[in-house]
Amino acid sequence: MKIEILAPAGGRESVEAAVRCGADAVYLGTKVLNARRNAANFDEQSLEDTVKYCHERDVRVHLTVNTLIYDSEIPQAVSVIQEACRAGVDAVIVQDMGIASLCRKICPELPMHASTQMAVHNLEGALQAQELGFSRVVLAREMTKEEIRRVTENCSVETEVFVHGALCMCVSGQCYLSAVIGERSGNRGLCAQPCRLPHKVCGNGSSGSDYALSLKDLCLIPHMEGLENLGVTSLKIEGRMKRPEYVAAAVSACCIARDRGNPNLEQLRAVFSRSGFTDGYFTGNFGPRMFGTRQKEDVEAARGVLGELAALYRKETQRVPITFDFTLEAEKPAVLTCRDKQGRSATVFGAVPEAAVNKPLTCEAVEKSLCKTGSTPYFAEKTECRIAENQMLPVSALNSMRRDVLEKLSELRRSSVSYSVREIEIEQTFPKKQEDFSPELRGRFHSLHGLTQDIVLSLEQIVLPLVDVFNAFNNPVLKTMDKNKIAVEIPRILFQNTEEVFKMLKRVKEFGVHRAVCSNIGALQLAKAAGFDITGGWALNISNSLALKEYRDLGLSEAELSIELSLARIRQIGVFLPCGIVSYGYLPLMVFRNCPVKNAVGCKNCEKKFNTLKDRTGAEFFVDCETGGQCSQLFNSTPLYLADRLDEFSGVRWHTLYFTKESPEEIRNVIHAYRERLTWEKSKLSRRRNSHGEFTRGLYYRNVL
Repeated sequence: MKIEILAPAGGRESVEAAVRCGADAVYLGTKVLNARRNAANFDEQSLEDTVKYCHERDVRVHLTVNTLIYDSEIPQAVSVIQEACRAGVDAVIVQDMGIASLCRKICPELPMHASTQMAVHNLEGALQAQELGFSRVVLAREMTKEEIRRVTENCSVETEVFVHGALCMCVSGQCYLSAVIGERSGNRGLCAQPCRLPHKVCGNGSSGSDYALSLKDLCLIPHMEGLENLGVTSLKIEGRMKRPEYVAAAVSACCIARDRGNPNLEQLRAVFSRSGFTDGYFTGNFGPRMFGTRQKEDVEAARGVLGELAALYRKETQRVPITFDFTLEAEKPAVLTCRDKQGRSATVFGAVPEAAVNKPLTCEAVEKSLCKTGSTPYFAEKTECRIAENQMLPVSALNSMRRDVLEKLSELRRSSVSYSVREIEIEQTFPKKQEDFSPELRGRFHSLHGLTQDIVLSLEQIVLPLVDVFNAFNNPVLKTMDKNKIAVEIPRILFQNTEEVFKMLKRVKEFGVHRAVCSNIGALQLAKAAGFDITGGWALNISNSLALKEYRDLGLSEAELSIELSLARIRQIGVFLPCGIVSYGYLPLMVFRNCPVKNAVGCKNCEKKFNTLKDRTGAEFFVDCETGGQCSQLFNSTPLYLADRLDEFSGVRWHTLYFTKESPEEIRNVIHAYRERLTWEKSKLSRRRNSHGEFTRGLYYRNVL
């Protein structure tokens, strides 16, 4: 079976461009709950019409229901899933665990694909997605060829790989920059793309671009044969916000490459690129050559190719093979049957023939008439013909029978997928336990550096990087600590060496530590296999009660809620698990595989220190390597501070103080401020000066769209 070419469709014209240029499937969204909410998208009627159009032409339709949802949106999610079933889509693409649970309840037979927003980037993540009922995973764009191979060779779940289009600087599903800066969440389909604006790495010897967070567009079309050899199921083209000509160019190039031809990549670059293309992640060639922005010459290049590309999808394409079977007997109505490759057949009856006076009907004439399928998606692959001697039927009658039988076949094909939809009771509110308790203060530390005995004693739990604990069993503070007070944090992004991480977990457990913090479903798989008690980290993006319940059933004993939730939405969450929030710290906003600091100053000059990256407004963010992982992170320019507001977060079981670059003295001051519920002005922290404001309340008192 040929590898699938999956095309983006922001509107109906893009659907037609994709289909007529040879796509095997399209992905699209409704007006709500999809990760491209600013595209034209589809209402219920246009979705149904589009599915019929595609199915008639042997094209599958995948519906994106791939945003995080709030409790108030659960009824809306139910409606979208039911709408998808009624329309007969071939699969839904899902990020939110709550939506996944709704899909299974409403229609267990509806295939689910794990969105790239779930950040599945290793074998363990793919196995966990399969266990959750996903039939396909959309792999992270940052994976190398060999990392993709490890998944395809060791997991039976289908794999989908991005082959062309825009590259986010951050691993998908892990970017909070747009939400924190402008209340427009990428996880909710409204990313404002602040990464495409100027950002400059500061420091001695910096030679990086003024656009340190903007990557060139991805293009793996020259690697088509290699992708097929890897066993990848589907090749995905990014671009639901782009024009139909772009879709036509990208699909055509993919089809030509799949057939081992030579696609016109210059034409593809002309229609849209950011200073050209890159294959850096796939080939493992990370670095500054992967970076680029949309230039004036890129925009001007598109003008010269748009008309040429529009011509590619102007007319119907005959892409569906059929067979005709025609029978003509004396004194009986003519019979025409049409069959497709899937075994569907349609039959129509025509006029009774007359005896021929001088020119009887021939099989050649019948075949010529039946092959005139130009305005339909069909082409006659084979024609069977049986005609009694000396019979005559007008060509007009043949043409009418052809039109009628193709329309009957089309009706069968348009309704080719049907599901049994269950009516479920929509929960409007979720259980809230009214218990009197004093919330814990937990400290999450970037490293062991600066951790002292008195700091340990002042907190109820200490969260440390797994690698740091593994490498420091003889650390005097660590050695004397109550091991039940320690939790190890598994790096949320682990492209490689997961076997070594599993061994670390087993050794750390022998040391006496039994709790792990997991912020990715791949890490969750590792922790379960190693027998740990599991805390869900904030980067799991738990945003609703159903998702929390789903993670409980998956093995979590407690969880941190998403940092994108407002206080009002936190209060709506049902207590299916004890929940905490991040209440202090420089929030991690992005996680990179291609480090902007390394590209600007090199690892030698970086020395794994906190390095500064400045945006166009002068705000100074900082970047640091993730301990034990293969990534670096971008942290916010100002710290989150809630010490004087903790009483407002009733029901929250613990507050995580997220320490990164603070000195031991600053850590003590933070803990004191939180114990005493001090305002920023009364805390010793107020002496600290930041580039843009002294502190932030994060998103807890804002409205993330």
